Parts: sequence; structure tokens; C-alpha cells
Amino acid sequence: MPETDKGNPGPETDMRLLETAARQAGELALGYFGQDPETWFKGNKSPVSEADLAVDRFLAEELLGARPDYGWLSEETVDDPQRLQCDRVFIVDPIDGTRAFLAGGDEWTVSIAVVENGRPVAGAVFCPIREEMFLASTGGGAWLNGRRMAVSDRDSIEGASLSGPHSIVANQDVIAAGFVRAEILRSLAYRLATVAAGRVDVGAARGGPSDWDLAAADLLVQEAGGHLTDLSGQHLTYNRAKTGHPALVAAPQALIGPVCDALRVLVK
Repeated sequence: MPETDKGNPGPETDMRLLETAARQAGELALGYFGQDPETWFKGNKSPVSEADLAVDRFLAEELLGARPDYGWLSEETVDDPQRLQCDRVFIVDPIDGTRAFLAGGDEWTVSIAVVENGRPVAGAVFCPIREEMFLASTGGGAWLNGRRMAVSDRDSIEGASLSGPHSIVANQDVIAAGFVRAEILRSLAYRLATVAAGRVDVGAARGGPSDWDLAAADLLVQEAGGHLTDLSGQHLTYNRAKTGHPALVAAPQALIGPVCDALRVLVK
């Protein structure tokens, strides 16, 4: 277990803590990958496995052991409202893209953020199979395996690559608007990270994602020069009593308005 930091660690220090924990969590998850872990379904019909819970327990021990005064919000932990009273909160998805993980896909991730005053200040999204570590801290830029990232410089929907669920990217009106279908990624955090990396121009999601799907990737997009917003163009706020969010898009600054206009009538 890492030593507890004295004083008030900054975003860069927290980012390094998240990086180490995410790498170790990824290694733990790989021990279950392809091994037919025990799996069941939650009330919302989404799958969860023994791997998700094992990674969740590990991260809680590591991160809260290092920052015992931080709050905790994780997809796989019963919510404790005490987090709402904390200045800083870990927001965690132990395995983002569990369906991909269980199906043997390579795009699932470990996604971890530190949120302060409703916004992420440090984030890590780690894709173990593809060996990609995405990192960001407030004011410190966004990084992929040590190289600085930037969103694309595209300023028109015409020809813009779009990653999202099939129901969006295959929609005839979306195609007619000029978007080009990109790879469908079953980890939302990874989908948004590809926007931050400039690999995809626009990422989209239907309504329903939660804090743990978004917080770390939100910071990646922001620090890479883009925006993650709802379809009215508003940035997201995290660590509220209700953790769900409406439909959203991630894109370079020049595209946010046009993309929101184009998708508003289609994405619910």
C-alpha cells in the first residue's frame, strides 16, 4: 500500500497515484480475462463479474489507503452519501466496458478520477490489452504513454469521424449530416479518450452514463483542448447526489456547437 501523503497533494501528485493504481488494477483484471469469471446481472441488466469486484476492492484499498480523507464513488460499491461532504472524491469504474471484457474484446479500461468542486482535477484511463495509459491533471495537459495529446483540428462536421453506439453512428440522418462512422468502442471512457488523442473527431453517448463512466475521460478531453458537454453545450458536474447524465458529445471546441445541433433531435 502506498504511503499516505502529508498535507494537500496537488493534481499532478494525485495523477501519479492514479497511474500506479490503474496499472496494478489492470494487471489484476488480466488475471481474470479470458478465464470465464463468474458473472451475473445487476438490476439495470448490465453485467458484472467477480473481476469487477476484485478490482474495485483493490482500488479502494490502494487509493483510500493513500488518501483516507477523500470520498469514494464507484460503480461497484454501494454509494455512501458521505462523499458529498468531502472536498475531493475518487470516482472509479474498475472495469469500464465489462461486456467487452467478458467477450474477449481489447478496448475495456480501468477509469479513475479525482474530482474537486464538481470537476475532475486528475484522471487515468488505462487500457491493459492495448497497453495504453491516458493521463491528465488540471493545467498539466493530457498524455498518452508519455506523449502529449491534442484533439483534432477539424472545424466542420463534413467528414468528421464519429464514434458512438451503433444506433447513432449508423443513423441515416447522422450519415447525411456528413459524419463518417468510426470504430464502435464498448468502453465509453476509452471512446472519449480517443477523441482526446485526436484519433476520432467526435464521441457521442446516449443518455444514461454515470459519473464513473465519464469523469476521468472528461478531463482528458478538456486538457487535450476539447470539450465534453451535454447537448445544450453545458459541461458536466460530478459528485452530486444523482450520478446519471444526459446524452453527451466530446469534440474539439470548434465542433461542439455544430455537433450538438446535429445530434440534438436524434440522441436521447
